[in-house]
Amino acid sequence: MLIDVIYVEREARDYPKTDEVLARFAQARVIECERHGALFNRAGQNFRLQKNRPALMLAVKHGRTVLPAPAEYGLGKNNYYFSHMLNCLYDCRYCFLQGLYRSANYVLYVNYADFAGSIREHADRHPDGAWFYSGYDCDSLALEPVTGFADAFVPLFASLPNASLELRTKSTQVRSLLSREPLDNVVVAFSFTTRPAGDALEHKVPDPQRRIDAMAALQQHGWPVGVRFDPIIYHEGFDDSFAMLCERVFSRVDAARLHSVCLGAFRLPRDFFKRMRRLYPRERLFSQHLENTDGMIGYRRDLETALLDGAYDRLTQYVPTAAIRRMDGVA
Repeated sequence: MLIDVIYVEREARDYPKTDEVLARFAQARVIECERHGALFNRAGQNFRLQKNRPALMLAVKHGRTVLPAPAEYGLGKNNYYFSHMLNCLYDCRYCFLQGLYRSANYVLYVNYADFAGSIREHADRHPDGAWFYSGYDCDSLALEPVTGFADAFVPLFASLPNASLELRTKSTQVRSLLSREPLDNVVVAFSFTTRPAGDALEHKVPDPQRRIDAMAALQQHGWPVGVRFDPIIYHEGFDDSFAMLCERVFSRVDAARLHSVCLGAFRLPRDFFKRMRRLYPRERLFSQHLENTDGMIGYRRDLETALLDGAYDRLTQYVPTAAIRRMDGVA
C-alpha cells in the first residue's frame, strides 16, 4: 500500500496510533489540519480521480461512535455498527460508499479507546446479547497491517461474553487472527460474488481462491466464519456461476461448521445511485433491470426474488437452512 500524503488533525497528533502510522509511512508528506471533515466533505471533489491515489487522514471521532445498524442488517435483535475507518482499499463498482462520500480518501479514527468504551456501554445495556458490525463503512481487515484494528478490538470481546463482533471482509489479511486464540463471539465473515460479477465489478479485490483459503485457515484454527453472498449481482448465466462459486467455497470450507450464510439483494438509496451513475455513466450495472421502490433502487422485484430463490435453493444443498439468512426480509 502506497500513501503519499497524510493529513493529521491537530487533536489526533498525540495519539499512539498516529505515531505508529506516521512511522510506517515515513516518506509520506504530512499536512496538519484543524478538522478532517472540512477536507473530506468539501464540494468539488472527484471521487473517481481520488480513488487512483487516496490520501490518508488521521482523525479523532467525535459524537456517537456506535450507532444502530440499518433495518434488516444484522444477525441478532440488538444490532449496532461502528466505523473505525471510512472508505475502502478496494474499488467495487456497486459499493454504496461512492454515493455516500464526496471523497475517496481514507479516514482512520485513532481514538480506539473511545470506540471500545462505547461498545462496552452498549453491550451492558443488553444482557440478552448484542451484535456489533465493523465492516459497514470500510473493510474490517484489508488495512490490518496499518490500522491494527483486529489486534485492538478482538481482545475487547473476550471480556464481553454477551456481545458478538462481525468482522466483514474481502481481504486475506488474517495473520493477526491466526496468531491468537479464537473467540466464539467473533465471527469473520467473507464476502463473495460470482466470478463474472467479480471480474467486472470488483477491482483490487484478492482472488476468490485466496479468500477461500484464508477462510479455511481461520476455520481450521477454530474461528467462527461466515459467508456473505452480498450483494447478489445479476448477469447472464448467474445460476451456473453461483453453483460454481458454492462448489469452490464448500470444497474447502466445512459447511456444517459455518456460523452463518447471508444472501443480500442489490439495493441503493436513490440519491446514492444517481451519484454513482454519474461516476460510471457507461457501467451496465446501473442501466438495466432496475426500478425505484420507495426511494430505493434495486432489481425488479420479480428478478430479485428469482435470484435470491435460486441462490437459496443452491445453498441448501450444502448448508443447514437454519444457518441461511436472506436479507430481503423473506426468511
